[in-house]
Amino acid sequence: MTEEEKLDAGLYYDFWDAGVNKRKLNAIHFCKELRKLQDQDAPETEQTELIHKHFGSVGRNISLAPGFMCDGKNIHVGNQFLANYNVTILDIMPVNIGYYVMIGPNTLITTVNHPMTPKGQREHLGIGKTVIGNDVWIGGNATILPGVTIGNNVVIAAGAVVTKDVPDNTLIGGIPAKIIRYIENDVQ
Repeated sequence: MTEEEKLDAGLYYDFWDAGVNKRKLNAIHFCKELRKLQDQDAPETEQTELIHKHFGSVGRNISLAPGFMCDGKNIHVGNQFLANYNVTILDIMPVNIGYYVMIGPNTLITTVNHPMTPKGQREHLGIGKTVIGNDVWIGGNATILPGVTIGNNVVIAAGAVVTKDVPDNTLIGGIPAKIIRYIENDVQ
């Protein structure tokens, strides 16, 4: 298997591979183009077309504020998605985001984890993915670590560092993030 095939299959892959690196370079180009359109106050339709070309899949009513950064082509978002200023989604691995998701400014969502051993690190190995459910609000300056699944109807407090899966209908916060309380799902 090539390193890109390993990456796509969810296996450990070499993140310094030329093909993997090409994906990152394409993402850098996308982010520059998006910023250029935003700086020029280009019509929303032009920005939407660019997002549709670069994201893995896109629902309706998507908004990316200036400063958006990514490193792949693996972002999949549902309807009513908002990424506020300076959101970074490191999506060399898949990031699946549901409907009605709002991400606060300066948030980092990272998908790739690395081995805890020097040998694995020297081999430049990476693995992981991230899933975010429906009706999720992520407060500003939050960090979502690799491999985390966030359930439906979740609020993540500003500044939280999410290190493990988050169940449905919860408010979480802190470092590392913990359940603060359960919240009502009033749209079932």
